Amino acid sequence: QVQLVESGGGLVQPGGSLRLSCATSGIVFTLYSLGWYRQAPGKERELVATISSGSTTNYADSVKSRFTISRDNTKHTVDLQMNSLLPEDTAVYYCNAEQRHMFAGHVIRRYWGQGTQVNVSS
Repeated sequence: QVQLVESGGGLVQPGGSLRLSCATSGIVFTLYSLGWYRQAPGKERELVATISSGSTTNYADSVKSRFTISRDNTKHTVDLQMNSLLPEDTAVYYCNAEQRHMFAGHVIRRYWGQGTQVNVSS
C-alpha cells in the first residue's frame, strides 16, 4: 500500500520559516520524481517545487530563492524548507510522487498525500 504522509505544517508569522516533510512508503523511491503542491482557498492546486529522481529541482517563480526542496533516498522522504514566508503562502501543502515512463516521459503512476495546512499570519 502506497502512503505519503506530510508533517510540519502550522501557524507562522510573516518572515518566518517552516520545514515540511513527507514520509513515503510502498513505492520504489528512487524511481519517482517528488514534489510539493499547494492549494489556497478558492484557488486551484499549484506546483510549488519538484525534485527528479536525479535530484534536479524546479520551483514556481513565486517561491524561488525562498523555498528549498530536498530528498533523502535512504529515509524515503522529501522535505520543503520554507523561509521568508508571506501571507500568500497560506495554503494546504500536498506531497506528490510521480513515476514517468523511462522513454516516453508520460506519468504512469501518481500518488498524493493528504495535505498539511500552512498558515502565515501575524
